[in-house]
Amino acid sequence: MSATPVPAPGARFSARDCDLDALRALVERPADPADHPRADAVEQGVPVYEAGRLRDDAGWAAELVHALADGPGIVVLRGAFPDPAVVDRATAVFDALIDAQRASGAAAGDHFAAPGANDRVWNALEKAALHDPETFAEYYANDALALVSRAWLGPGYQVTSQINVVNPGGAAQSPHRDYHLGFLSDEAAAAYPAHVHRLSPVLTLQGAVAHRDMPVESGPTMYLPHSQKYAPGYLAWRRPEFRAYFEARHVQLPLAKGDAVFFSPALFHAAGANRSADVRRMANLLQISSAFGRAMESVDREAVVNAVYPVLLERRAGGADERWLENVVAASAEGYPFPTDLDRDPPVGGLAPPSQADLVRRALGEGRPPEVLRGELRAAGARRGR
Repeated sequence: MSATPVPAPGARFSARDCDLDALRALVERPADPADHPRADAVEQGVPVYEAGRLRDDAGWAAELVHALADGPGIVVLRGAFPDPAVVDRATAVFDALIDAQRASGAAAGDHFAAPGANDRVWNALEKAALHDPETFAEYYANDALALVSRAWLGPGYQVTSQINVVNPGGAAQSPHRDYHLGFLSDEAAAAYPAHVHRLSPVLTLQGAVAHRDMPVESGPTMYLPHSQKYAPGYLAWRRPEFRAYFEARHVQLPLAKGDAVFFSPALFHAAGANRSADVRRMANLLQISSAFGRAMESVDREAVVNAVYPVLLERRAGGADERWLENVVAASAEGYPFPTDLDRDPPVGGLAPPSQADLVRRALGEGRPPEVLRGELRAAGARRGR
């Protein structure tokens, strides 16, 4: 997945590995249409396919995977949803969900915009299915979506969806990478070994379906082709020199209603500013996950933590080594904050809410009694929909 030098097995990336010249060497390469023989066009270095020509066979799958992994990291499917009536019915469902959210007084912010600036519907997949099952079925029966998902992830993939509407005047996002490691702080991401940085992008496929025409002035997503191959990128995207380079070198492709774009979560990207006077830019953001992103056994970790926490308190008071305590926390508590219900459990002070292990560490550090932690864990579980 990476064309840049990587540390020895078991080593970790650090800020010292973030070399802008190494990123330039990957990004500043001429586009060669011969790399994408089935594409109908290559626009700004991005292969564009007429979705009606896609075929569910090994040759097509190999070309799509090559584009996402070793090519520019992004493909555009024109006419991915060929029936405008299906798109319009889904848009009506999404508008109804937004209206209901507004009427309830909820203001759902996203990772980069303040609540109320735009319209964001978290877990739109579930909400749309419950609101209008027939429209849901017609929409997600889409062949192009299934073909690209199987090509990148294989069978058993899991689809999630968020509706994002950027209103006229809406500001651009900052360039970033996406889930999993892209949602962690630099410090947290640096704690994962280098091979996990290379693994993370193949566990997720990012996508977006245009629900209205998106001319460039409406701010469709900006991309930095080939940046997904930059191995230390999860530690680099916040650095000012990398952000400045993104601003200078990104590409931005207009989309028509029913078009779709799919890209590696490791691609540097950002939603653009909506400079239009009247386009409410609506996209159905798709995050499609590998079937393998789950543990083998179901464990009630809340019960485990409640049982073990008094022991941790006692041992800490007796002078136990911090590493000993941390090892027990890691083995008992859920250390990752996702999946969650982002309506009720929004990110706080970053891109992710606190994990169960974070709550345990805080309680342990402050010497909170077991009944206090028990209540915090119960409340956190309720926010996560558990």
